[in-house]
Amino acid sequence: MLQSYHDLDRHFQLPRTRSVEVTRPLRWLKRGWKDLSDSPSASLAYGAGLAALGYLILAYVADMPYLFTAAISGFLLIGPVAAAGLYEISRRHARAERIGLVESFSGLRRHAESLFYFGLVLAIVLLAWERLSAILFALFYRDNIAELGQLFSTVLFSGEYGLFVASYLVTGGALAALVFMLSAVSIPMLMDRETDVVTAMMTSARAVSTNLRAMALWAVLIVSLVGIGFLTSMLGMVVLLPLLGHASWHAYEDLVE
Repeated sequence: MLQSYHDLDRHFQLPRTRSVEVTRPLRWLKRGWKDLSDSPSASLAYGAGLAALGYLILAYVADMPYLFTAAISGFLLIGPVAAAGLYEISRRHARAERIGLVESFSGLRRHAESLFYFGLVLAIVLLAWERLSAILFALFYRDNIAELGQLFSTVLFSGEYGLFVASYLVTGGALAALVFMLSAVSIPMLMDRETDVVTAMMTSARAVSTNLRAMALWAVLIVSLVGIGFLTSMLGMVVLLPLLGHASWHAYEDLVE
């Protein structure tokens, strides 16, 4: 593993990454909350916009239960790019610069090309997951699913489709782990430095692999908080998504030199 990173350094000139203690993600959340509290109007504006987007996604798949889990996964996939404005708010806050919704857009314009290419990578992964999801349903479940409740009662929790559920979780989990590894600090790094998408993704992979336990906790916290947001019909997302966005910036600050 170390040799492979030395090879990457020669080709991509990766920045150094730091090792952090397992409980460090809790501090990221604390610092993220401070950023949110210091810039509530801009942060909550992003939160409201992302929550509305999530609500529209859920409304779209309400009559297509087989796409429900893929839709939630897709929301998690686009999160890192959608939160780019929040990273700019935290970046400006750390430098004691003027902070506001309008100012946060400057970071998006400044790095529009890099964000576009990274978003394209995530879009390809999302399309692949949607197709894999449909294929798994076609292979293991041939009846029609009329409503969302039937998806849970008849398919996921009935015990009759154990192989399907296992295949679905393994496939989705593998894709989620890959995306998390490549995106954990990529977008904040692209917002902060003049670098390319591949270098940002490889740096993110190095940061995650160097801090597996801390990043596993971070992944659990992200999924748990986003889950709470979904359980509150997206209302909780108005606060939780800005919190996670600001905290992700501080994760980048701690993990990448």
